[in-house]
Amino acid sequence: MNPPAATDKVRLDKWLWAARFFKTRSLSTEAIDKGRVRLNGQPAKPSRDVKPGDRLELHTGTVVRTVVVKALSSTRGSATVAAGLFDETPESIAERLVLAEQRRLAPEPALSLVQGRPTKRDRRDLQGLREPGGWNDRWSASIDD
Repeated sequence: MNPPAATDKVRLDKWLWAARFFKTRSLSTEAIDKGRVRLNGQPAKPSRDVKPGDRLELHTGTVVRTVVVKALSSTRGSATVAAGLFDETPESIAERLVLAEQRRLAPEPALSLVQGRPTKRDRRDLQGLREPGGWNDRWSASIDD
């Protein structure tokens, strides 16, 4: 496969897509519009031109990646080609590793739930455990009462 053609200017949304930060150009444009991408410390627009040496801050969820543009490409290539388009700063790599370790040590509490919402039977059982005269005592069909 031939390497991407060298160009002198590429749109920011197109470069983010070519560098494989986003799966589609629409997603990269949406992230830029939402302010999740900063170019050289300034809010950017999707049509802004990127050049080698520019510094990008990408907010993806709770992770902030800081990369420096090494090369330009307007076509999406393989992952190895895309990795050659940028360098991630050592500070950014260290911060990502710290956040990953924190997530590993203290996982999201909602992920520990094994099942979903309680069923009607589960709710009745819980209510029966909580109240002294619970559900079963109130609705007894027994004649003995």
